Amino acid sequence: MRILGIETSCDETAAAIVEDGRRLCAQALASQVEVHARFGGVVPEVASRRHTEVVTRVTEQAMREAGLEWHQLDAIAVTCGPGLLGALLVGVSAAKGYALATGLPLIGVHHIAGHVAAAFIGTDLRPPVLALVVSGGHTEILRVDEQFRFERLGGTKDDAAGEAYDKVARLLGLRYPGGPKVDALAQRGRPDAFAFPRSMLDEDNFDFSFSGLKTAVWHELERCRRSGETVAVEDVCASFQQAVIDVLVEKTARAVAATGLRTVVLAGGVAANQGLRRALAARAEADGFRVQAPPLALCTDNGAMIAAAAYFAWSRGQRADLTLNAHAVLSLEDWQAGRV
Repeated sequence: MRILGIETSCDETAAAIVEDGRRLCAQALASQVEVHARFGGVVPEVASRRHTEVVTRVTEQAMREAGLEWHQLDAIAVTCGPGLLGALLVGVSAAKGYALATGLPLIGVHHIAGHVAAAFIGTDLRPPVLALVVSGGHTEILRVDEQFRFERLGGTKDDAAGEAYDKVARLLGLRYPGGPKVDALAQRGRPDAFAFPRSMLDEDNFDFSFSGLKTAVWHELERCRRSGETVAVEDVCASFQQAVIDVLVEKTARAVAATGLRTVVLAGGVAANQGLRRALAARAEADGFRVQAPPLALCTDNGAMIAAAAYFAWSRGQRADLTLNAHAVLSLEDWQAGRV
């Protein structure tokens, strides 16, 4: 079964064709990183306009690279939420237009389900699994059942981990997107140079909080500035990153023990973080569970993850029609129930 997936939830315009939820036939992407870098973050109106300019070209590029005609596809999938509303509307409108013109079935996909599905591409991985989703807008631990349905076990109470990375990067004067730069600098710093807090680590739940950690970094930088101390940026990055990783890894290991699931999917943009990958792999080896993460190219937003998630949704009977809408806020429960 070949599905075309379209993703426009934030600042990446992406399309891909995936076969049977596993084999990537082709993908294309137009990034807006340089456009938004001058503003220090994503500007929603600018993102929407850029999606409008390139979504058709990106989709046609994916089709050409796959060597397929429209009649050789089985369905069209698109991210319908959550995300930037204007950006989502561009993708949803394009997908509905293609579905109307070709007569192909339409499948609306939840963005987080897509990130989790990315880990299944090119593998023999089967649910049920536990998923740790870490991105700019989400930090969650999810139970994924045999039918690729989700149960949220815990999540962030304030800032997502990726959001904290970007905010700390701005405090340090690092250019957007700051997360990868913090990760790179952390490899050269001392993770014990600053005693940053591990929020909610002592609480008996699977929730997270990173707002206080970001504030602690700000206070430390202000203290150094007032006292005239030289700030070793590498040490700040390493200490900050270690605080994030300690909480993510520990809470995930506890969820493994509580659920009995022995496979953890690491998903989302921050799944590309090398420090997190190494730390979670080390804990998995120590505790006897498996970690599966997508290749780096499929960690950030892409069309392949949407097509893969659509395959699982289709397999359990989930469909959409031309009333499909975009949702800036959309729970996994509402998506699974077809309330899109």
